[in-house]
Amino acid sequence: MNKIKSSCLAIVLAAAQTVMAGGLLTNTNQNVSFLRNPARNAAIGIDGVYSNPAGVIFLGEGFHLSLNIQNAHQTRTVSSWCDLYKLGMNNNGSNFKEFEGEADAPVIPSFQAAYNKGKWSYQFGFAITGGGGKCTFDYGIPTFESSIAMISKQLSAFGATGYDMSAFMEGRQYYFGFTAGAAYKLNENLSVYGGLRLLYGNASYKAKVDNIKVNTANGAVAFDKFLDAANQTVEGGLAQIAENLPLVEGGIAQVQQGIAQYEAAGVPVPAELTGKLAELQATQQQLLATQETLKGAEGSLNQLEPYRNGVNLMCDQTAWGVAPIIGIDYKTGKLNLAAKYEFKTRMRMKNKSTVKEASLISAVNKFKDGEKVAEDSPALLSVGAQYEILPSLRVMAGWHHYFDVDTKQYTKEMLGDSNEYLFGAEYDICKKLQISAGMQRTVYDFNDAGMNDISFNVSSYSYGLGIGYNVTDKIKVNAAWFQTLYDDYDKAPDAMGVKNSFTRTNRVIGVGVDFKF
Repeated sequence: MNKIKSSCLAIVLAAAQTVMAGGLLTNTNQNVSFLRNPARNAAIGIDGVYSNPAGVIFLGEGFHLSLNIQNAHQTRTVSSWCDLYKLGMNNNGSNFKEFEGEADAPVIPSFQAAYNKGKWSYQFGFAITGGGGKCTFDYGIPTFESSIAMISKQLSAFGATGYDMSAFMEGRQYYFGFTAGAAYKLNENLSVYGGLRLLYGNASYKAKVDNIKVNTANGAVAFDKFLDAANQTVEGGLAQIAENLPLVEGGIAQVQQGIAQYEAAGVPVPAELTGKLAELQATQQQLLATQETLKGAEGSLNQLEPYRNGVNLMCDQTAWGVAPIIGIDYKTGKLNLAAKYEFKTRMRMKNKSTVKEASLISAVNKFKDGEKVAEDSPALLSVGAQYEILPSLRVMAGWHHYFDVDTKQYTKEMLGDSNEYLFGAEYDICKKLQISAGMQRTVYDFNDAGMNDISFNVSSYSYGLGIGYNVTDKIKVNAAWFQTLYDDYDKAPDAMGVKNSFTRTNRVIGVGVDFKF
């Protein structure tokens, strides 16, 4: 029955895991210009405060400012197969269920600012560098479903034939990033950058599993009432054994005394008497075995007592960290080359949680009140190139390498680092109007141990398209649309026989205004 306890605790574990972007997944859409064309690693623009800080010095003297608002909608879908689902009262005997969570970030703000004077460019930026919204699973996730199904199966000895439940899960995560630094122009072609990033993480998780019902031959019974009836059955059985066992043991003693008298007199023991002894001893062994079984059942039912009214969990996490950033930009003719390296940010998220006691299940301790959880933001190397085919046409390419394996994260299990490959183009239709488009391929190197229904990332292709309009020589408006198409990841069945397939959807739109003063 320890499996029952593990299953219930798994519900608590599942509730408190992150479901938003963050950790391994860093938000690179920190300016609407990225949505128009993600290959901005070597572009010269005010958005370079994030993507190419060393190149911002080539914007010219004066104050440059970019204000941006984005809107994102994501879904996370887990297709799940498990024979235990057939026990679900509303599953129509099917072993398949689909669980979908929706994540909305109505407003994602960001801004970048730079003051260029002489050979120096002083820069500051703010953006949501991880997370950015709230994800809700209105009907829970496979971990919830399979845990309750397992409980009902293991309670079959008490007449359970199925289950029903209500489940809810919600996660919210924000990583606020503040960057400050300066670029220096070494000569007309070459510049360098140095700065710092302050990262503040704030997250909260809620989960609820209630209205648990156990199906029986007489219909559905509320889980708490089923526990009461099961406890009553066990207590009654133990009481009956406690009453009958001394009688049987007394009968054995009497028969053994009679046999001893026959043996002392040298008279053969009647077969009837030895048969009676064997019968009583068999009854004794049967009662003792049943008593042991009932005591085990009593202990298992006691373990379920904390969950008779379902599971409620709330966990808040906060942390902050600082890391350096360095960059370089080189211009020669129509070609511009750039690179940037962001160091790893050490993050330890401190819990404020309803989980107060340490658990025998080590993973649950991640959410114990007061614990500090490792959630480092990985180091990032980005390189890029931009080439001017015509005065009005530019093409660009880039590469991002995330050093995920070097980070410490509580739920990380990867074979290798993550990589992104970016391509794009930008065309000036006229002096006022500009269009651009690009794509990004994101590749994760996960194994099965790093993929679960609680938090998952899958490789993807992203496409961006947008326009820029020069309202005046000093004001430019950007608008863009960005779509991500995700791969499917099929995971092998786990120990409970649950097989999951993961995928996501993502759409972002945004508008921004760039100013020159």
